[in-house]
Amino acid sequence: MSTIVDFLGTDHRACDDLFASAEDAVAQKKWDSARGLFERFQKAMAHHLAMEEDVLFPAFEARTGMRMGPTEVMRTEHAQMRGLLQEMALAVANADHDRYLGLSETLNMLMQQHNLKEENMLYPMSDQVLGGARDEVIHSMEAMPVQDAAP
Repeated sequence: MSTIVDFLGTDHRACDDLFASAEDAVAQKKWDSARGLFERFQKAMAHHLAMEEDVLFPAFEARTGMRMGPTEVMRTEHAQMRGLLQEMALAVANADHDRYLGLSETLNMLMQQHNLKEENMLYPMSDQVLGGARDEVIHSMEAMPVQDAAP
């Protein structure tokens, strides 16, 4: 199997691609396309955050005993992302070009900084501390269904 770094890093890039596609559609004011692309992005983000919060973080915390460490920081940032996604959903529903792009810029900065922390710190630490349980954690994340609800 792959590593946590590879598995979730690949998912980060998939989310980034959907984010960019939705932003491009909004920039061109192609609202029907933008709504569909944003919905796909929002579902992908909900799935990614759930894989981390429901599977990876509890496994990491169980192995390390750290509940107020890096996973707490990541959860706080996830909450910030969810708030921005909710505001972006309203902006795309209302065809509010300027509002969406402003929120998109903020979310992009937050996601990039967040992803760097995860890919350079949390995921490598997870690969190390999970040891033989890593494959089971990855399998559990792979088995999670994509959520229909917004993140």
